[in-house]
Amino acid sequence: MEKIRIGVILSTFNEFITKLLLEGAKKKFSEENVEYEVFEVPGSFEIPIVAKIIADKFDSILTLGCIIRGETYHFEGVVQGVVKGIVEAMLSKEKPVIFGILTVDNINQAIDRAGGKLGNKGYDFAGNAIYMAKLYKKLKSK
Repeated sequence: MEKIRIGVILSTFNEFITKLLLEGAKKKFSEENVEYEVFEVPGSFEIPIVAKIIADKFDSILTLGCIIRGETYHFEGVVQGVVKGIVEAMLSKEKPVIFGILTVDNINQAIDRAGGKLGNKGYDFAGNAIYMAKLYKKLKSK
């Protein structure tokens, strides 16, 4: 099978968490001998447009971010916008885009999912990106 290429879009907002997610993803990519390229964006809200722009260059896209609930409605608005944008990018480009964005109530929940007691979700999300890239290639070759 030819080489799998994955585009990773990393939000630098809450970077102390997202960098840990990226480390988990890199570990999985290394284990599976997968090529990847990382594109940094300022926040999760900027992820969908970059996903749409780079989709044609990769077999799948992995998004990594962390949105932590605050005391305002901002959390819900950002999460809804990001989800809608990622789905739109995925469907319009007909390319797998993995939702690897933690949406948590507090910093402790984020830490637990970025290498803490619940493991590193970046590693898991990378596994999903690899799986979907393989499936995409298989379906496109038929």
